[in-house]
Amino acid sequence: MAKVRLNPDAAVVRRIREGLAASGGYCPCRTGRDEANKCMCQEFKEQCADPDFEGFCHCKLYYKEK
Repeated sequence: MAKVRLNPDAAVVRRIREGLAASGGYCPCRTGRDEANKCMCQEFKEQCADPDFEGFCHCKLYYKEK
């Protein structure tokens, strides 16, 4: 099972969470306001399903380890 954790940079986490609060839970890095862009976004969920993927989500809030 993949391990997903928060970005270790507390300032990044704080800034992204502030953006999420201001946008109603939508990724602050995306312009579209649809379910695919609700945090945790569909793009990152799909990346997490890939056993070979390791890295950050688009907004850098989460990191997926192999």
